[in-house]
Amino acid sequence: MSGKFEGKTVIITGGSNGIGKGIAEAFAKEYGNVCIADIDEVKGKELITTLEKLGGQAAFYQTDVRKEDDLLSLVEGVINDFGRIDILVNNAGVSRFKPLFELTTKEWEDVVFTNLRSAFIGSREAARRMDEGGRIINIASTRATMSEPNSEAYASSKGGIVALTHALAASLQEKGITVNSISPGWIQTEDYDGLREKDHLQHWSNRVGKPEDIAKACLYLADPENDFINGQDLVIDGGMTRKMIYED
Repeated sequence: MSGKFEGKTVIITGGSNGIGKGIAEAFAKEYGNVCIADIDEVKGKELITTLEKLGGQAAFYQTDVRKEDDLLSLVEGVINDFGRIDILVNNAGVSRFKPLFELTTKEWEDVVFTNLRSAFIGSREAARRMDEGGRIINIASTRATMSEPNSEAYASSKGGIVALTHALAASLQEKGITVNSISPGWIQTEDYDGLREKDHLQHWSNRVGKPEDIAKACLYLADPENDFINGQDLVIDGGMTRKMIYED
């Protein structure tokens, strides 16, 4: 598979850290043109150096995905710099877990604007410029279908992403663009060695997930030869959401 994305341009929102960083590194290893869109300029520019050493071309675009103008500028900047957009990974996201009766409307909107609204705007604008087909990948969450208390903002945004995914797939089929989402479970982005044995054993795969687990799925969904999976949500959680739990 080495070099499969050579000459292809991929945008990754929220690409400076965490899962987004892992996705960026995976595409760079396949010689893609990796465009990082993030509000964190310091980490973003540090990552660009790493990506170029891995083999791909890379560029950073400081972007606050809550702002429509920033997203419009991002897409135009990528077109100006690379001439094309082949893949968009809507990964940028924030979480806010706060008691329901203390959660303000503004706080709820901030999460939804960051996670869901940005995916809509980014997908709409990138798809306008995908003249030779393309791939859109939205990072959702297992919290789209399961919850714990005080997760209303995050669950709303991620559930919306799953629904937005199949709606976009229907609308963009005539352009040859596939749209799928990935719902990660527990993905540890820092201090993996600090996890406890019981953390790992919550999963049928007997380990907590890593960013590269999500990155591998992105490469699969973005594969130019893989056009039959469309409008789907791919759950990657080590089996956790299928595990029946009984308490004594």
